[in-house]
Parts: sequence; structure tokens; C-alpha cells
Amino acid sequence: MRAEEVARTSYGRLLAVLAAPTGDIPGAEDALADAFVQALRTWPDKGVPDNPEGWLLTVARNRQKDTFKSSAFRMAAPLDTAADRGVLDDVDVDAIPDKRLSLMFVCAHPAIDPAVRTPLMLQTVLGFESRQVAEAFLVPPAAMAQRLVRAKRRIRDARIPFVEPDRSTMETRLPPVLEAIYGAYAIDWQLDSGVTVRDSLAAEALYLAVTLAELLGDQPEAFGLAALISLSIARTAGRTDDAGRFVPLDRQDMSRWDPGLIASGERYLHRAHTYRRTGRFQVEAAIQSVHCARAQTGETDWDALQTLYEALVSIAPTIGARVSLAATIGRTQGAKAGLTSLDTIEGAGRFQPAWATRAHLLAEAGRRDEAAQAYDKAIALTTDKPSRDYLRDRRTELPDS
Repeated sequence: MRAEEVARTSYGRLLAVLAAPTGDIPGAEDALADAFVQALRTWPDKGVPDNPEGWLLTVARNRQKDTFKSSAFRMAAPLDTAADRGVLDDVDVDAIPDKRLSLMFVCAHPAIDPAVRTPLMLQTVLGFESRQVAEAFLVPPAAMAQRLVRAKRRIRDARIPFVEPDRSTMETRLPPVLEAIYGAYAIDWQLDSGVTVRDSLAAEALYLAVTLAELLGDQPEAFGLAALISLSIARTAGRTDDAGRFVPLDRQDMSRWDPGLIASGERYLHRAHTYRRTGRFQVEAAIQSVHCARAQTGETDWDALQTLYEALVSIAPTIGARVSLAATIGRTQGAKAGLTSLDTIEGAGRFQPAWATRAHLLAEAGRRDEAAQAYDKAIALTTDKPSRDYLRDRRTELPDS
């Protein structure tokens, strides 16, 4: 339904505008939730308004005003409230993108627990459910929900201002903001209903990355992130065939890749490199650049990829980076070496790519029964249907023992 579409693509923008005048994120969430409920009740009969975002914003703002006028709120709130100052009437809908970035920098305020800054942005600004955020950070959902609630209360109670910080402050708060924007692209967005929001959120992530890079102008990691997302999205159309089946990277039809996005990504990466301060996102973008270069050369430079993944692990030794390095070693040095590298990684028990990589390497090594078990585990952890079907096909193709 249209209301659900708007919720997926516009939630963060609307919440940023609603929360900006008061700093009360929970109150803004309640008002926005009521607006969506009203949309679900009225739109099917009366039709979707020409400007659904504006309709939702108006309904939510009216709910906020009603709350501000209520006797319960006036008894509990300070006299210096948004309603008393009339600032809700001054909200500019056209300023939604800027307000969203401002909210992200609010979430990165020093008063907020560093461990929850990026998760808070992913939920409040980018619209992910706390369950999805918890899965991405390998944290129990209940624990993540509690952390997010505490962080929102902290913003409200400490009256952290929703204003664009000065330049030096933006630079110090930048890392978790970049992590959140990348998270919007990297998190597995397959919903329980089977309807994916990957494309729309990928576009949002790219917009935010490019906007932030241009806003700051001289931050290499911001341009690195813009390059990374551009080069990654460029290959989106090649990831499935015409029948919707998953296609692994080295078998993708390169004519389906987006040359315009590849060119943009390369420009952002070159801009990042001019500052001579290499960081994680620049290295990841360089990895994507090597893959995209196959469209010109017809070959993948696996030795270059191994060098880049080794550099990435030295900068950011995440489970994902280490699994990717193991997979690359499996290509350059053989399945046995790849498995040896994979076995050194701790904490990958529920990390789907680790099991998919292990299954592939075990199959390459001729260890059929172990490969079948690894495929079963990878399939159980895969939420994306095309990827799950691909893994099932690979398991079926294993030779009989």
C-alpha cells in the first residue's frame, strides 16, 4: 500500500522535521505513528493525496500541537516549549533533507553513548526497526531496544539542540554518521513479507553520502563513502538475471552495470585520494573499483583484491572484512588456504557470508558432506530469496559422497 511505501522511504525525513523544534524524538515518533494510522484508515477510501509526505507531516504536526495544548503536557513540561514559541508553524517542508542530516549529527552528540550513536541514526533517521538494527550489530533485540529508548530520552532531557554543528564539531562527529549512512546500504533489507526496500534505501544512502561529502568538501572518508555506495549500486542490475535469479559477481553480465554511476564513483574515489589520508571507506571503494574495472579489462585482478582486503583488515578488522579476505585468498591461493584463513575468525557463528564462503571453499576442496552442512547453515541464515535459492542450487549440485 502507498502508506507503507511512504513509511519506508520518508520516515526519517518526516521524523527529523517533527523532532527538530523540541528535541523530543519519542513524541515525534508517536505523532508520526498516529499520522500513518490515519493514512491507513482514510487513504483506501478517499484516495492517496497528491503530496502524501506533506499530508502526513500536517497530521503529525497537528497531533503535536494537540499534545502541547493538553493540560497533562502543560503540567509536566517547562513553559519554554515549542508550542509556546510557535515554532511548529515555521517548519519548512523543503528543508527536510537538511533537517535529517542535522538529526544525524544530534545522534552523534558526545552526551550519547558512543556504542548507540550509529544504531540510533539507523532507527530514527533511516527508518530501520530496532530488531533489524540489533541483528546488524549482533545484539539481542530487547537490549538494543532499551539502548535506543535511553538514548532518545537523553536527547530530550539534556535538551540537545537540533542545529547544524560548526565545522570542527561536524568533523569530530563524522565517523558514526558515515557508519550509519553505509549501514543503510549494507544492512540486509529483506522484510518478513518478502518485499524488499533495498533499492529505495540504497538511493537514500547514496543521496546522503554525496550530500554530506559535498557539504564538508574536504573530508576524504566522506568522498570515499560516496564512491563506495556509487560503485556498489552501479552493479545492482547485474545481481539478478531476467528471471530474478541471483548471479554471483564473477558471472554477472557487465552490460547491465550502470556506467554513469561507475564514472561518478571513480570521480569521488579520486577526490578522496587527493587528500592522502586513507581510511576504511576509501579502501572499500577501491575494492569495488577493482570489480568494476572488469567491465573494461574483462578480468578481475584477484591479487590486487587480496592486497586491498589485507589493508582493510589492518584498518577495520570487522568480521565482514576478514571473511572477504578469506574468500579472496581462496581464489588466489586455493581452497585450503582460504579455509585456514576463515578458521582464524572468531564470532562468525551467525554471520551468513561466513557460512556461504565456507560452503563454497569446502566444495572446492572436495569435502562434500561438510560443504552440505555449511550450505544448510548459510541457507538458514539467508533472508533474501534470490540468494537463498542460489545457495540451494549450489547445494543440490554437490557430487554424491
